[in-house]
Amino acid sequence: MLVSLHVKNMALIKEVEVEFGRGLNIMTGETGAGKSIVIGAVNIALGTGNFRDYVPEDADYALVELVFVTDNPAVRRKMLAQELPFEDGEIIITRRYRGGRSSSKINGETVSVSFVRELATELIDIHGQHEHQSLLYEKNHLTILDEFAHDALGNRLTRCRELHRSYQKCRRKWQDAQADESQRAKELDFLQFELEEIEAANLKPGEDEELEGSYRLMANGQKIMEALSETGTLTGANGCAGAEDEIGHAVRALAAVQSYDDGLEELGTSLGEIEALLNDFNRSLSGYMDEFTFDAQAMKETEERLDLLNRLKTKYGNTLEEILEFAEEKRQRMDVLMNYETYIEGLQREYEQKKKEFLRLTDEISQIRKDYAKKLSDQIVAALVDLNFLDVRFEIAFKKLAEPNENGGDEVCFMISTNPGLPLRPLASVASGGELSRIMLAIKAVMADKDAVETLIFDEIDTGISGRTAQKVSEKMAVIAKNHQLLCITHLAQIAAMADQHYIIEKKPANSKTVTNIGLLSEEESVQELARILGGARITDTVLESAREMKELAESMKKMGTGLK
Repeated sequence: MLVSLHVKNMALIKEVEVEFGRGLNIMTGETGAGKSIVIGAVNIALGTGNFRDYVPEDADYALVELVFVTDNPAVRRKMLAQELPFEDGEIIITRRYRGGRSSSKINGETVSVSFVRELATELIDIHGQHEHQSLLYEKNHLTILDEFAHDALGNRLTRCRELHRSYQKCRRKWQDAQADESQRAKELDFLQFELEEIEAANLKPGEDEELEGSYRLMANGQKIMEALSETGTLTGANGCAGAEDEIGHAVRALAAVQSYDDGLEELGTSLGEIEALLNDFNRSLSGYMDEFTFDAQAMKETEERLDLLNRLKTKYGNTLEEILEFAEEKRQRMDVLMNYETYIEGLQREYEQKKKEFLRLTDEISQIRKDYAKKLSDQIVAALVDLNFLDVRFEIAFKKLAEPNENGGDEVCFMISTNPGLPLRPLASVASGGELSRIMLAIKAVMADKDAVETLIFDEIDTGISGRTAQKVSEKMAVIAKNHQLLCITHLAQIAAMADQHYIIEKKPANSKTVTNIGLLSEEESVQELARILGGARITDTVLESAREMKELAESMKKMGTGLK
């Protein structure tokens, strides 16, 4: 539920914070007091409104903050998926405006507006004139019916979307495969050319790395020999006086004095080991120099082979392994083209099987929808009668699509007749604005038990209604408020009397300016506000007594359940 709303620097609101309760939260006030700002602020926080429509010119900062508490599993999943903190079911959505730019945070973490919108669909449902108008679009009728039949449909709609994608993919593949014969012949020729070029190279995995090493060695042969010759001169490996002779002299010199001090024996041993190591090194060096040869022809052949491999890499893959995989794919494609009729027949069988499976599922979905359409129609009729549609008929008409889509094979249309003797006609061509708001309320009442969204906001629910109809609307809202938190802005005393919490939105002077405030009314203050709505500018004792009776009757009906169906 929505626990609180905090607004700062929006239109006539300087700063306001209001806490909401469970059940039916009613907001009333004079025309122009700023009731629309409340809905505007909520929409801004949820990412569907714009600060620029509300922020005063002299303000460079504005804020809207909503605090929710929820145990909705869908909310938890979305929060955890974004790695956002989520403790005790609390969600704090904050949107700030500064210097012409806005930013959004959830529980202190910066998030995108698109994610706020996504999360908001699980937290709150706002019904204003625009939402009532959504009933005029037939695409929304199927959504409502599917929500009503959700349990019976199970995962069939998800499976339908998956099968539709799979079926369409098979169809495209089958259609694309039916190319003309000349195109197939061209593709075969090209495949054959590519394969012959690759196969002629007789590739071996790892061959390129081995050749690159050999080529590096041959390309640097002269530099290597010069370095080895210089090394041999310095160490004495090539017969010149060098390190080997010098160390030999040192060994003999040290040996001549070892008998005078036992400590010199260890030094002599170490020097002897150095002499032995150097002798071994020089023999290895001489052997390497004797065996090292430079073959210009071998280098030329290696260079040509590397050029071939690199050319193939630029055409068919970054490595020899990728080239060989490419060749295998082309062989398989050639097999297909060589046996094309068999291949096309296989694709056709696969396509027809997918189509059959898809259509079987859409028929199953359609039957479930038709079964539940009758149940939904009956319940909506009952709810509409409760809302003072005295002689109403309501049906859901089905039309079979020529080509089923991802939602199945049905189009549905809400049909209604609100007067006796008149035929059923599409909702869009019959209902007035006031009727649409009541029809939406009837649908929400029917769907209340299936709706996981805990908070509903109704704006302009009282459009075009009064008297007994207004009383019926208030009773229906009280029914929905048993399982949901409702926030409603109204001009009607009958609806306001049903409030569990009643708030006044009013303009007051402050520092030579007019500002809007929102306050929670006490029981007596609520009666006074009902009297104002009933009596207008002049509140007489009679009007006040009528307001008190209206409030008492509403409280009695809520406690006893009388009239609340």
